[in-house]
Amino acid sequence: MPIVGGLDIHRKQITFDYLDVDTGEVRCGQIAPADRAHLAGWLAERFTGERGDVEFAVEGCTGWRYVAEELIRAGVVAHLAEPADTAALRGRKRHAKTDRTDARHLRQVLTDGRLPECWIPPGHVLECRALLELYRALRAEHTAWVQRIHAVLFHQGVALPGDLRTEQGRAVLRTVAQTQLSPAGQVQIVTALDMLAALDEHLDAMRRRLLHAARHLTGAKVLTERLYGVGPITALALTCWLAGTVGGAGRFSSARKAVRFTGLDITVYSSDGKHTPGHLSRQGPAVLRWCVYEAGKVHARRTATDHAYYARVKDRSDGKRAAISEARKIVRQACHILTELGDDALTTT
Repeated sequence: MPIVGGLDIHRKQITFDYLDVDTGEVRCGQIAPADRAHLAGWLAERFTGERGDVEFAVEGCTGWRYVAEELIRAGVVAHLAEPADTAALRGRKRHAKTDRTDARHLRQVLTDGRLPECWIPPGHVLECRALLELYRALRAEHTAWVQRIHAVLFHQGVALPGDLRTEQGRAVLRTVAQTQLSPAGQVQIVTALDMLAALDEHLDAMRRRLLHAARHLTGAKVLTERLYGVGPITALALTCWLAGTVGGAGRFSSARKAVRFTGLDITVYSSDGKHTPGHLSRQGPAVLRWCVYEAGKVHARRTATDHAYYARVKDRSDGKRAAISEARKIVRQACHILTELGDDALTTT
């Protein structure tokens, strides 16, 4: 490892700090502006012909994708650092924190072999993740506009005339708005319905793309077949975030860690016999957590394979707790299945 370094990424510049192990020379500076073209030029200028002999660490924050891709394209070994664990290795604050100290810290922990490393997914997995996040954002925006319609109608004392999920229901609502709402209320309803129509169009297109991706990803196909309540989109999310290998083994050494990664674990704080009520950590990918929770609710059906367990938890607590419990079981089962598949889970057909 003749050259080892760290890159601290920001929107305006990338700060670098690298060490030539053979000579002991340290170089630091900035790459500006922080875009793909300038980074590629900088790598070509400094590390051409040294393929495999250069390693750089990058924190897994916004912007890491294009940096890692350019490093790999230039023949540089890219290491993705877990931000929170990397910051914890810094210890107590003893000096000013700057971009240069951040880059140096990454270089030092990489040199010492202490870097808390994350898995770098292949390109097609990153693309699916981005589409899933967009799909969830569109769904959330769709729900928000429906809630606005309900609020406007209630505020002006008008009952919802029909089902907003159908064209007939929306047409009736337009008619009712013209006759029973104030001018401002009419504008609010018409605007909301136009936004819902546009969102429906985008959601349909996005859903088709996700279904196509799920049909061609091995892990997603297997999960859809083997897990009750897991549809193609949920299976795609589980595969994109839980599959993969680190050091020849699965991403998670236990299914419990996969549940923690999803953010469905219960936080615990206890001291001197006192403790606060636990709540969901809600860490990790929100898209994955949303998908498995929706899959967990499917077990409320009497024909579901695990309905008995769902019913017991619901009777003891409530339906939400029952769905969360089922979601945890789905994550654990998916983790075992994807570990069995290994690298084949991410192959496309």
